[in-house]
Amino acid sequence: MQAPEKKKLSSETWLTKLKDHFARYEGAIVAYSGGVDSALLAYVAHLALKKNMLAALADSPSLARREYRHALAFAAKHDFPLQIIDTQEMKNPFYGANQGDRCYHCKKALFERIEELRGQPGNPFSNLPWPVFYGVNLDDLGDYRPGIQAADEAAILAPYVELKMDKNVIRGICASLGLDVADKPAMPCLASRIAYGQEVNVEKLKQVEAAEDYLSHLGLRMLRVRHHGDTARIEIVPADFSLALQHRKTISQKLHELGFLYVTLDIDGFKSGSLNAALKKQKNFTTKSRRTQRKT
Repeated sequence: MQAPEKKKLSSETWLTKLKDHFARYEGAIVAYSGGVDSALLAYVAHLALKKNMLAALADSPSLARREYRHALAFAAKHDFPLQIIDTQEMKNPFYGANQGDRCYHCKKALFERIEELRGQPGNPFSNLPWPVFYGVNLDDLGDYRPGIQAADEAAILAPYVELKMDKNVIRGICASLGLDVADKPAMPCLASRIAYGQEVNVEKLKQVEAAEDYLSHLGLRMLRVRHHGDTARIEIVPADFSLALQHRKTISQKLHELGFLYVTLDIDGFKSGSLNAALKKQKNFTTKSRRTQRKT
């Protein structure tokens, strides 16, 4: 006998569950980036707790200015308290080395900075006893996310995971509320565009940001410019290939002006987290080598 299908919850029901979750706490600090996950988290925390919440926006050269402006505008539009934190992860040599654990060091810098500010007088975090929340969701658990380890070590709370909410549920709630982030494309930090093993520095981040800004102005929305040293690898959805090729000469000229020697269009198309493929290949190679060594 086939088990009955689980009843699909409405966006309104999910919203109530999330509000009730925050209502259990005296207050909340929300790690906020302006993306759909953290934007909804901050919005609902504000609904539930009013002024007893604070959104913490980590600012550094790896945050694109267009994302920074959007995060500020969303907070201002919905009138929730916001504090900008200079996380300074660029000073950490482990972050700059850009190994597979780069995201761990980035998240760790944010959570440590919040704790430092709690103990310092004269800032919005001073002596705040509220827990810190962040927007990891069920879908993220199936991907390579070393930042989750940093959150676990710092005892950061993850409401979406606790309530078993995935990205579709989150976007559905945003749509039901009429929030403009409902269909906002995911936009990880600029450092995620730089191939693992190649140094992350301000110059490369500016290259990537300028290139993506230019392509965005041409009407390309889902995109990444992957930085492979002297090569820019453009990822866009296949449906936009024709638009990109219409602007081939100007795109080439612009990216060459930005310092890239080679400009390529990846015919595999846009894929979030595509640089993680190199990590998986390296892991598989290492595992296979160890097995061979044991046999010999």
